[in-house]
Amino acid sequence: MTATPGKARKKEKEKRQSPEERLEAMRYNHMMYGPTPGEIRPISKKVKYGASYLNHPKFNDLMNSFKNGSTYKFDVIDKGKVCTISTDGSHISFNNKIIYYSRSLNRYEDNLLLDKTSIVQFQTTDALVHLVFAVLRSFPELGAPPFFYMNHQFYQGAETLEASVAEQGPNLLIGSFRHTKAQERTRK
Repeated sequence: MTATPGKARKKEKEKRQSPEERLEAMRYNHMMYGPTPGEIRPISKKVKYGASYLNHPKFNDLMNSFKNGSTYKFDVIDKGKVCTISTDGSHISFNNKIIYYSRSLNRYEDNLLLDKTSIVQFQTTDALVHLVFAVLRSFPELGAPPFFYMNHQFYQGAETLEASVAEQGPNLLIGSFRHTKAQERTRK
């Protein structure tokens, strides 16, 4: 046996997928077959907007001042920024921008209106989103809100509040609520 000593043949390596090819293959599989049971993302929790404000004493004082027609002011810290929430009895402000305001309907009731342009301006601020829904939840006679919040935007029906400003104007009538500005007098 006379064999010439030489190099042994190299064993061929299997070609591996690059990260880009792997992502493309997963995209194709998801498109064709959907995610596997291990890949399904957990369902996000439903957030109860305004719940953090409803039981807070400062918010309750704000709402009492709004109903009585007096002034009140407090600060909230949101992501390191200080935001001021105040009322002078006829409107509720967030960072000196009017969010809600009231117009008298009759001697005992006021209409509550929402300023859509201010809401759109601060719609990515969590403190404002919770304030908007907390005010509505503190007036049970107003019923369900005529708008909802999803993906960092307010929606009224199928369109955003920003789009409805151009069509319907900047004011949104929420409904009427009973105030305590006028003292009830009984007949003699």
